[in-house]
Amino acid sequence: MFPTVNEQMDLIRAGAVEIIPEDELVQKIENSIKSKKALIIKLGCDPSRPDLHIGHAVVLNKMRQFQDLGHTAVLIIGDFTAMIGDPSGRSKTRPQLTLEETRINGQSYLEQANKVLREDRMQIRYNSEWLDKMTFSDVIHLASKYTVAQILVRDDFEKRFKQEQAISLHELLYPLAQAMDSVAIDSDLELGGTDQKFNLLVGREIQKGYNKPQQCILTMPILEGTDGVEKMSKSLNNYISLTDSPREMFGKVMSIPDNLISRYFEYGCRPNASEV
Repeated sequence: MFPTVNEQMDLIRAGAVEIIPEDELVQKIENSIKSKKALIIKLGCDPSRPDLHIGHAVVLNKMRQFQDLGHTAVLIIGDFTAMIGDPSGRSKTRPQLTLEETRINGQSYLEQANKVLREDRMQIRYNSEWLDKMTFSDVIHLASKYTVAQILVRDDFEKRFKQEQAISLHELLYPLAQAMDSVAIDSDLELGGTDQKFNLLVGREIQKGYNKPQQCILTMPILEGTDGVEKMSKSLNNYISLTDSPREMFGKVMSIPDNLISRYFEYGCRPNASEV
């Protein structure tokens, strides 16, 4: 049912920045092969904006590789957490969205993600399923699993705190709410960009607090946009959308600096097991 441990790890390591902790992931794969049970691979999606680009595809491609290895991809549409807004890399509080807005964006996200992922090994979950049902007592219990000092270790929170910029309490709850997604689905491994490392590690810690097996985490690099300098972003107009026409994609790819060609080839393309 599954390739060997070495074959799987060769593909999993390809392009990854960090695997934490790698020895635990190897053990999970060994157990998966012995039990003939697929691992649960989690990817959280922030539907605060509906459109996906090649920068998002870096992580989606890695998720597809796990699917090709026989594992189950669980795409978490963060319709509830998007109402808070991910504070990662933010210097100020993000505007809050309604649940209806996040669900509309989430549907668009799903339709575009299916251009990369295979539907036969994928589950779609909305985190409002469990987060919207939590009582205030449940939230207090969750908050007791993590300290303010641990939260303030996060770079963006630390900078804002030192610069006396406002940090709303609901922003501090975002990493904990996202971590509950890992608890709810019994995640074995969570994927994300390097900018999500803090959130992924919180998920691992909260699973431990709820006496669950801890997930491993795998981070992928952030792809520069067509300007060759800034992170690919629609707001910076340096992106290649997954919904661009072939002609538009070709034109944008031809405009990237020469020094980025190898990075686009490595991270924008999806190798399969026979190519690694």
